[in-house]
Amino acid sequence: SGYGMATLPTSRRDSAPLLLTIPHEKLRHHMVVPSDVEARFIRIEKEYAARARLATYGLRPRNRILLHGPPGCGKSLGAERLAWATGLTLQKVRFDTLLSSYFGETATNLKRIFDSAAEKPSALFLDECDTIARARGDRNDVGEVSRIVNMLLQLLEEFKGDGLVIAATNLDDTLDPALFRRFDEVLEIPKPGDAEIVRLLKLSFSALETEKDFPWSEAATELQGRSCSEIVNVCQNAAKRSVLASRQAVTWKDLEGAMAEQRRVS
Repeated sequence: SGYGMATLPTSRRDSAPLLLTIPHEKLRHHMVVPSDVEARFIRIEKEYAARARLATYGLRPRNRILLHGPPGCGKSLGAERLAWATGLTLQKVRFDTLLSSYFGETATNLKRIFDSAAEKPSALFLDECDTIARARGDRNDVGEVSRIVNMLLQLLEEFKGDGLVIAATNLDDTLDPALFRRFDEVLEIPKPGDAEIVRLLKLSFSALETEKDFPWSEAATELQGRSCSEIVNVCQNAAKRSVLASRQAVTWKDLEGAMAEQRRVS
């Protein structure tokens, strides 16, 4: 896959890496989001770039970011984009490995991860934070889970590293409200609206021609309520149909066929 595994830190039991390092050239950074969301991403990036100037006035950039929203709407993409724009190495924390390490070790491992992020600036990406919230319900050892949650809250509170901590979650109602307060920026990534859907379609079809009177707005109406990843998937299937049929351009029929197919699957 081309992703490098970080050597440090690992879970002691089975030495599974707790961090996955994604090299800069592998980072995806083209996002299609509403303009108000885009503006907030840009603000984070600008503050990070101006961190030295801000520090002379005793100010800190927003560097603890929580991304939330429905699955497939670009939370991981948002984390990759922030790492790309700031030039930081993206270190993805594997919560599944973290939680399956000896349960007593989880809090210690979490601390080791934050310590290494403070030493060497990176974009620390806590993906699927809801795993912890869910573990709260699944595990018998509730005391241990709240210890992990408290440890996470404390580490976020004390984080003074020169990098970013980015957390992503689908479920905001099960998350401890105390968690939200530990972030400088709580950013919702919504499902795409009509304007974003049209931009996604045009981006997805950019390698091909589209028929002259392609009904963009009708397509957007039809695709409403789907996530970015579902829309991109439909577009790729429509493009393949067009190529396999040796058509010069993607037609409405291609898109319609791909949409009908996805409906059958889901």
